[in-house]
Amino acid sequence: MTSSSDRADTRRITSNIFKGSLGNLIEWYDWYVYAAFAVYFSSQFFPKGDATSQLLNTAAVFAIGFLMRPIGSLLLGRYADRHGRRAALTLSVTIMAGGSLVIAVTPNYETIGVFAPIILVLARLLQGLSLGGEYGTSATYLSEMAASGRRGFYSSFQYVTLISGQLLALGVQIILQQILPEEAMMAWGWRIPFIIGAFGAVAVLWLRRSMDESEQYTKMESKNKEKAGTLRELMKHPKAVLAVVGLTLGGTIAFNTYTTYLQKFMVITVGMPKEVVSWINFTALLVFVILQPLAGMLSDRIGRRPLLIGFGVLGTLWTVPMFLLLEQTTSPYVAFLLMLSGLIIVTGYTSINAIVKAEMFPTAIRALGVGFPYGVTVAIFGGTAEFIALWFKSIGNESLFYYYVAACIAISLLVYWRMDESSKNSKIEAELNTAKD
Repeated sequence: MTSSSDRADTRRITSNIFKGSLGNLIEWYDWYVYAAFAVYFSSQFFPKGDATSQLLNTAAVFAIGFLMRPIGSLLLGRYADRHGRRAALTLSVTIMAGGSLVIAVTPNYETIGVFAPIILVLARLLQGLSLGGEYGTSATYLSEMAASGRRGFYSSFQYVTLISGQLLALGVQIILQQILPEEAMMAWGWRIPFIIGAFGAVAVLWLRRSMDESEQYTKMESKNKEKAGTLRELMKHPKAVLAVVGLTLGGTIAFNTYTTYLQKFMVITVGMPKEVVSWINFTALLVFVILQPLAGMLSDRIGRRPLLIGFGVLGTLWTVPMFLLLEQTTSPYVAFLLMLSGLIIVTGYTSINAIVKAEMFPTAIRALGVGFPYGVTVAIFGGTAEFIALWFKSIGNESLFYYYVAACIAISLLVYWRMDESSKNSKIEAELNTAKD
């Protein structure tokens, strides 16, 4: 029978995870609004040209934002390890709010010329800095706050809220598409979602101030706090750092390809209407959200490694056929099923990648260890996925991108195959057991 103290602990854990996750949702909403509305505002920030070249420019700015993520994960990861998870999460959402507001109010290219894309780049740099710090700190906070034996389930909510942020961006897009003509969307309607994101971030800023600090962080010994969040301390764990890079490589490329790029692929390659593509994306991602906690719970029962291997094998074998079939389809239903197949496969990575990484590092460098090698890998590979895809298309060899994605997943599969089961060698559990002794 569950005692009142156990129920109180469950409510406290749930409350804190909700607060941390809601902030994560708003941050990712702000990030994905850029990708969702790029088809509308690309002509506003760059000189006139064909649609592919303008999208290529916005994709390049998208990639530039990713380049700031390692810096954000380094600075805010160090901050989280030295000053607390709550303080770092509050700071990251403040920076994101500023970036969104700048994009919302920046005049177009015809008004201020070259300053328009310059300001856009600066705003995306701010957002990249924020998101880089958010990932590692959020993954650490959710993993440390979760109850033992349910860490896979609770930490899966990082991608639940990450994808929910993308869903929210798509939902806002669908609503605006219904009430505004395309001319209005391209002229000024695209600014509305950025304004929503800025005000949403301010609301989350207030909410995060009431979160509890992670108990593992507050109980960390003073001698560990002195060296917390340093690169020197991180380099004492080279195997874990390389493992994060290896397991992230295929996952980040697959995730960004199956979600962000597929929206543009269906419009400019398959030739489907933007409104239809928005509904396909929204519905597929809604199913994807539901799968995350289910897969997280499964990992608590059978381990993390089987899910990662499943993603590696299926992603390697299915990516190329999926794109080739999608090229030929004219049916929105077939397109939905093909997109959903990719999302089901990548769930083996997305649902548990946060907890796998968190279990590899001690408390003193957990936020930095989770975030920094991840941020570097995402910047190099995840952030450039869309740009590489559009570049291959611009030179008439788009299908080479399909093989590129499959090859990167195959490399990560080798890492999954050789890595230890993180749930059985968890440094989170080891530190808790040591503290009890």
